[in-house]
Amino acid sequence: MTDEMPNLKAGALPDIDEGKLFPAERAAHAPRVLLLYGSLRERSFSRLLSEEAARVLRHLGAETRTYDPYGLPLPDDAEVSHPKVAELRDLVLWSEAMVWVSPERHGAMTGVMKSMIDWIPLAPIGGIRPTQGKVLAVAQVSGGSQSFNAVNQMRILGRWMRMLTIPNQSSVPKAWDEFDEADRMKPGPLYDRVVDVMEELVKFTVLTRGQAGYLTDRYSERVETLEELSARVNAAKAIGTE
Repeated sequence: MTDEMPNLKAGALPDIDEGKLFPAERAAHAPRVLLLYGSLRERSFSRLLSEEAARVLRHLGAETRTYDPYGLPLPDDAEVSHPKVAELRDLVLWSEAMVWVSPERHGAMTGVMKSMIDWIPLAPIGGIRPTQGKVLAVAQVSGGSQSFNAVNQMRILGRWMRMLTIPNQSSVPKAWDEFDEADRMKPGPLYDRVVDVMEELVKFTVLTRGQAGYLTDRYSERVETLEELSARVNAAKAIGTE
């Protein structure tokens, strides 16, 4: 067996740079977390859960912003200049981490949740990939028994969007019985799990945000020129113009 690597492009696969993995100087500002919830109901339990998560995040020193999906058009039913689309994309670019909370409907995440995610592009905005390298936590609420269909789907989307999805997650069954008359989540194991997930999210965000660019720097992209990348991504057949 030989260790020769004739297929590697010379100079494109350097040794791992521990200085970039463990930088001496680290960001000191509050972790920036964007929360998305997938319901338009007046008393939305996914919104209430996101609000409870935001309280925990702020207690842990994070800065939070929540996007209201009311008025967001369906994907491809408006231009990206639409105010609600522009607001969502600006918040995504601002964030270093995200929390996605969806109800489970017919065994899946809601259309509202999927529409928000679909409006977030994979292609760079101003040279920056909106989601690549950012940390993600997922959670869901259910009207009946506990289920994990929505969180599992959101995990797939997070991976597809090159996010660092944390291991822990929250699934709240019978959500109507988990919030009191003041719309606060009741104490108990389900609340404790929400705290666990948010604590883990902040830890992973602080740990990786300064190294996100290096962690997501890929050999395949280093050997592909910008012109080649543009030709591949914008190929007429790929975007359906032929």
